[in-house]
Amino acid sequence: MGTCTAIFVLLLTTGRPVCAESPAKAEFFEKKIRPLLVAQCLECHGADGKKIKGGLRLTTRAELLKGGASGPAIVPSEPAKSLLIQAISYRNDDLKMPPKGRLTNAAIADLEAWVKAGAVWPEASTASTETPKPGQLFTEAQKRFWSFQPMKQSPRPAVRNEAWVRSPIDAFVLAKLEEKGLKPARPADKYALLRRVTFDLTGLPPTPDEVEAFVKDPSPQAFETVVDRLLRSPRYGERWGRHWLDVARYADSNGLDENTAFGNAWRYRDYVIKSFNDDKPYDLFVREQIAGDLLPDAAANPDRLTGTAFLVLGPKILAEPDKQKMKMDIADEQVDTIGKAILGLTLGCARCHDHKFDPIPQRDYYG
Repeated sequence: MGTCTAIFVLLLTTGRPVCAESPAKAEFFEKKIRPLLVAQCLECHGADGKKIKGGLRLTTRAELLKGGASGPAIVPSEPAKSLLIQAISYRNDDLKMPPKGRLTNAAIADLEAWVKAGAVWPEASTASTETPKPGQLFTEAQKRFWSFQPMKQSPRPAVRNEAWVRSPIDAFVLAKLEEKGLKPARPADKYALLRRVTFDLTGLPPTPDEVEAFVKDPSPQAFETVVDRLLRSPRYGERWGRHWLDVARYADSNGLDENTAFGNAWRYRDYVIKSFNDDKPYDLFVREQIAGDLLPDAAANPDRLTGTAFLVLGPKILAEPDKQKMKMDIADEQVDTIGKAILGLTLGCARCHDHKFDPIPQRDYYG
């Protein structure tokens, strides 16, 4: 294990708890700030007490607030008053860090943004102090982490008002209502029901003709008929496809540095909408976006290639002077998005260290 890796592992077990409402700030710290501190600062301000320069450690937020011989290193939310920012900006001839050369403008901007946002420093979970045994990647406690346990059928709860239950889900809802001494709301009338389902499935209100047709339809299947009609509407794909476009970080440009326009991004937008309207199987929808160009019929099916725009979209720092780093950053952004969108996992953290609970070691990330 290299020195930086060892220090990084130490950093993972210390710090300040992050508020649950700041996941974006925590992610920014893990992807931008923590690796920067490890690479540029900890040789002189790390865990080795013999090498601490100026009495300043930078391995926890508390140490930054305490500072060293010159005083506190940061003033949260005020980068201009923070000695750390003054030092890395080379504004003071007597205080220039790191001494071997100024950081890049992008790195300085990241540190300034971090301090301005309150200098959030996440703390790894301390639920278990157990450490892996030699040759063991995860402890038994980590293997029992709740989100990786097999799904199992929950027993249907008993309820008093059985007549209200029409599906197994209703029983769970009603059980909680009865537990609180509450009663279910009255069934919606046909006007309200039509309005709700039309807004839910298309994002639009029903037309007067649609309202009249539903109200006058005495058939027991009248509501099912309405639902089938709405699912056939082109507006359905527009209404629900937009949620996947959010997941896929859809935009018409890359944002960030040069904000380069993606002239054909609309093709991916239309592909997503069409996939919803065509009721495309989810497994095929995923395969097209991750590896559509590798499918056997890719040359003959435009959807296969258009779907791979999922990998192209999103924030990309195209003005990065180090082209190899730019390629690695783009790949990291793609891997991170795949993890969040498809697996519900934050794979990006494994770029720098093994996950604590997610079964994603660093070697798998680079594999």
